[in-house]
Amino acid sequence: MSARDLEPLDRRVRVAARTLARHALVQAWGHCSARIGEDAFVVCASRPMSRIGVGEAGTVVRIDAPLPAGVLGEVRIHQQIYRLRPDVGGVCRVMPPVTTALSTLGVVPVPRHGVGAFNAACRFWEDPRLLRDDALAARLAQHLGDAPAVVMRGNGAVTVGASVELAACFAWCLEDAARIEHLVRSAADAPAVAAARLTAEETIARQVSTGAVFERLWEHLSADDPEACTDGVDFPPVEWGSRP
Repeated sequence: MSARDLEPLDRRVRVAARTLARHALVQAWGHCSARIGEDAFVVCASRPMSRIGVGEAGTVVRIDAPLPAGVLGEVRIHQQIYRLRPDVGGVCRVMPPVTTALSTLGVVPVPRHGVGAFNAACRFWEDPRLLRDDALAARLAQHLGDAPAVVMRGNGAVTVGASVELAACFAWCLEDAARIEHLVRSAADAPAVAAARLTAEETIARQVSTGAVFERLWEHLSADDPEACTDGVDFPPVEWGSRP
């Protein structure tokens, strides 16, 4: 793919990167990418996502080859997820603060409100190490399974979706679920906390992506970005993944 042909997808990755930063889902660390085809993807520039400039190109990375020079080591997580999950079109490596705080206690937010239902299949990864070797990244991708997110103990999270925009939306939803989890645990005793969650039936009933749910969320999240555009952005019906 030529640089000119790649530009619309590259722009979408830039918008997603800055959007994640603007909503405090990443800090100095984090990265996001979008699949190009079966064999490659484009990842955002290797610097703080809030500092990625208008028109600043990302890097094309092959799924089945060593990382290009200058690409961050944990981008191999993206490689392994794209290799195992042909349904995934976007990956976000994020550092959401409430999600990360809860993860140090081994807690993943459970479905307690509508947005929390989107998180029902989220996995938990016990190992706090950075994933800078292929074998460890492959294990994480296998552990993710068919879920939209995996929380990493003391180390943020990874979210995936059919597009980079949907992966970014899932990152925001995960942090919103963590915020509610924290508030509920702070406000009630253990029996009330255990009871204050959606049932399995209620969770399924709230896992709704029709009615432009994610289109509206993405419009809200990306509204202030100088390159925000809906051209080429698609939000197909979501497959929620099996519960862990």
